[in-house]
Amino acid sequence: MGILAIILFISIFLLILYGYPVAFTLGGISILYAVCFLEPAAFSALPPRIMGVMSNYVLLSVPLLYIWVLCLKIRTCRKSLETMAMLFGRLHGGLAISVVLVGAMLAASTGIVGATVITMGLISLPTMLKRGYQAELATGTIAAAGTLGQIIPPSVVLVLLGSVLNVSVGDLFAFALVPGLLLVVLYLLYIFIFAWLRPAFAPSMSVEEIRKFKEKDFFKKVVTAFLLPLVLIVAVLGSIFAGIASPTEAAAVGALGATVLTITQRKFNLTVLKSVMRETTHLTSMVFWILLGATTFSFVFRELGGDTYIVDLIEGANLSAFGFLILVMLVVFIAGFFIDFIEIIFIIVPIVAPIFAKQYGMNLTWIGVLLALNLQTSFLSPPFGFSLFYLKGVAPPEVTTAHLYRGIIPFIIIQLIVLALVAFFPTLMNPW
Repeated sequence: MGILAIILFISIFLLILYGYPVAFTLGGISILYAVCFLEPAAFSALPPRIMGVMSNYVLLSVPLLYIWVLCLKIRTCRKSLETMAMLFGRLHGGLAISVVLVGAMLAASTGIVGATVITMGLISLPTMLKRGYQAELATGTIAAAGTLGQIIPPSVVLVLLGSVLNVSVGDLFAFALVPGLLLVVLYLLYIFIFAWLRPAFAPSMSVEEIRKFKEKDFFKKVVTAFLLPLVLIVAVLGSIFAGIASPTEAAAVGALGATVLTITQRKFNLTVLKSVMRETTHLTSMVFWILLGATTFSFVFRELGGDTYIVDLIEGANLSAFGFLILVMLVVFIAGFFIDFIEIIFIIVPIVAPIFAKQYGMNLTWIGVLLALNLQTSFLSPPFGFSLFYLKGVAPPEVTTAHLYRGIIPFIIIQLIVLALVAFFPTLMNPW
């Protein structure tokens, strides 16, 4: 029976790679195996599990992706990038620094990677190339900054990991904050050193251009594009860390704040509202269908004895806790080349989480942050990193795949450094 569970896992993985819809593949193939190999009485345990997922209070924060969709509709990221570029314009590499900071702001307000990379690629990449930036530096900066939403709270990845690992999402947010900010600091340090060593590849803006930008309503531009979104971020994260609101309640605060921000900019109307609601419903439905399919898969996998079979294999191999951790991280890293983080979280993590907790007694909050950092690194890594594909899809024709691969390598090294620090010094990374 344990071998059947492994065959179930492999068959689902191959069908997803072949292009079949994830949610229906997870649920459909699992039900097919259950009908063929389980007793009919086993099915009575599945509906309560599904209802438990649908009534999970933490997952109410998923529909509040509304924040991100609304920010895109009012083009807050474009205004923030333009304004911050002018603030750092006199520095060599100032535009790249602005991209990282705006990427961190977007990560702290929304936590969605694909849309962030695409949006920043459309907005900033042509501008950076036009101003004489090296293509490698420009593409590497955008791809790395766009994936900060994987680790900086309130990350959708962390919300889903908290649900699957059955740990507090607030604790995950608190643990992930320092590694996320450390990534931002190291990205900025690399750009600053690169621009200092090779200023011709990261030119500053002209005095005339900056002066022209500051001539009219400069203070208003700064407040609208930078301070108001910052207040929104502080409201969301501050309410969580101060213990005033749960992550779900804080997400509701963020959605309300984004609506108020839209109204203050006179961008709120029925057309925008309908579009935002439609896209939010689409994203939420996709996540929940995958979650229901993953719940069915997890149930059937365990009923077939898959978890026991894996534990027996580990005991037979005499793997240490650290050895098993490295093995899981490698599997997740490679899987990140081929399937999205949602599928990884709902297919692989439910299998290994009980082993981490019961077999090795590891802290699952720490494991969750390591997994999020690992997925983020996988998203950036050639040849199959999702962020590289997203960026290549919107890049000008003169930007080649080789530019993307060469440009991202320094940022991958930074990612690995932070991942190692979190792995070996968890107490330093979590001062809370």
